[in-house]
Amino acid sequence: MSTEELPPRESMEFDVVIVGAGPAGLASAIRLKQLSPEISVVVVEKGSEVGAHILSGAVIDPIALDRLLPEWRGESDTPIKTPVTGDRFYWLSEKSAIRLPNFLMPPLMSNHGNFVVSLGNVCRWLAKKAEALGVEIYPGFAAAEVFFGANGAVAGVATGDMGISKSGEHRSEFTRGMELRGKYTLFAEGARGSLSKQLIVRFGLADGRDPQKFGLGLKELWKVAPEKHKPGLVQHSFGWPLDNSTGGGSFLYHMEDQQVVVGFVVHLNYKNPYIAPFEEFQRFKQHPAIRPTFEGGKRLAYGARALTEGGFQSVPKLVFPGGALIGCAAGFMNVPRIKGSHNAMLSGMQAAESLAAALKAGRANDTLQGYDESWRASPIGHDLKRVRNAKPLWSRFGTFLGVGLGGFDMWLNSLFGFSLFGTLHHGKPDSKTLEPAAKFAPIVYPKPDGVISFDKLSSVFISNTNHEEDQPVHLVIAQPALQKSSEHDVYAGPSARYCPAGVYEWVEESSGPRFQINAQNCVHCKTCDIKDPNENITWVPPEGGGGPNYPNM
Repeated sequence: MSTEELPPRESMEFDVVIVGAGPAGLASAIRLKQLSPEISVVVVEKGSEVGAHILSGAVIDPIALDRLLPEWRGESDTPIKTPVTGDRFYWLSEKSAIRLPNFLMPPLMSNHGNFVVSLGNVCRWLAKKAEALGVEIYPGFAAAEVFFGANGAVAGVATGDMGISKSGEHRSEFTRGMELRGKYTLFAEGARGSLSKQLIVRFGLADGRDPQKFGLGLKELWKVAPEKHKPGLVQHSFGWPLDNSTGGGSFLYHMEDQQVVVGFVVHLNYKNPYIAPFEEFQRFKQHPAIRPTFEGGKRLAYGARALTEGGFQSVPKLVFPGGALIGCAAGFMNVPRIKGSHNAMLSGMQAAESLAAALKAGRANDTLQGYDESWRASPIGHDLKRVRNAKPLWSRFGTFLGVGLGGFDMWLNSLFGFSLFGTLHHGKPDSKTLEPAAKFAPIVYPKPDGVISFDKLSSVFISNTNHEEDQPVHLVIAQPALQKSSEHDVYAGPSARYCPAGVYEWVEESSGPRFQINAQNCVHCKTCDIKDPNENITWVPPEGGGGPNYPNM
């Protein structure tokens, strides 16, 4: 069936369309309804339910919650119930762990007053708040297309068609997507959102900004033995198993109910194509200071997600005719703190306030200039400006010296409000940092023991990832021949290593290596869209509801 023969989509009109039911999207929806209950708001979410695709540490700073829902601390159904009780920082060598005194850490690194949470459960709770105010939320529908009006302004989005086979034919259950048209559309897709990426290019939003930088965060949820559990303990480390030239770090957060989350972040500006972030994570758990926490416990869940790390220098222009970027779609994560949800919510609230004023004035599909102009002078800008040099210093000088210089710079910014370094730049995008494999030796990683460390496929299994098998592959290769001539022949096939879910394989056959995509395994981390050395892989939304179904993550 040709495009001309397709039946028309059904259409629904709203004042505001929000793409993504994460902290930013839900905070924005709630704030809009608080300001003007008559505003019609819809949130479309690609996960099978709200929270299904949410993956974060998470230790949250409650600054945004206190402003959005000041009564939350007295509510019995809140999922935010484990205050931080201990804050530890470690430098790891292969056999030892050196604890860094807390008094040496810049004050902004303190987690006193913060909470250990499942961010997925926080979003489920926020969704109930939003729906109680009259917000419509449609989970299981991926926004696949942006609509533009006659004047070029964003006029809404369409959800993807359902029931298309791998070959592109329409199956018997084929149904068209839904048009959600709005006076304004907010994009809260998280890091490397597929529509946000298109809008940044179309409207030149990144012009004059540093390239956005990213990390890959991997996380497991465990139930540990009672004697190992210390509710509210927050532990961060850096160093081993990563070498000095590869940025990253780890965390252990003790939640309620004997649950501990363990996470590992690898900065995606690494040079060595043989590095495999998933295997580094599994190796990290075998460290003598880490393994004892999990001995006698049970792994419950696994997931992975890209993180925005560019910070202050890399935030694009946030507004364009008809809409705005909010949350991690704009890149508001504070890298040293490994926190972004508070800024995501604050940005959603700021956008809502600007948007509500525009609607009250009778405006529609124009540019919300006030939102873009206000963030740098807001708590978001204050939070990000103080740490703006931490990532560039780490990248330039390596972990040992770079972290020390970053800490010194954060102290100066906290105490005196200035930096000796000014504002450093990030340099190349992460897709351009890999060097040819000929410069490096392959890394031989230890085999998983099935007790503390595991393989990718068993990990993907407990992420509850599922996609309709008979659908077009949602990982689009622009030039298939380039994967062989460059990604394989020059860089030794890093896609098989940087992907944390076993999506990509180079299969050796008599005719030569063949690039295979196991799209069914994809956990929607977006790493391939970021790290491919030729920018030859584009992640697009699969059928709505596909992907991971994270419980309590």
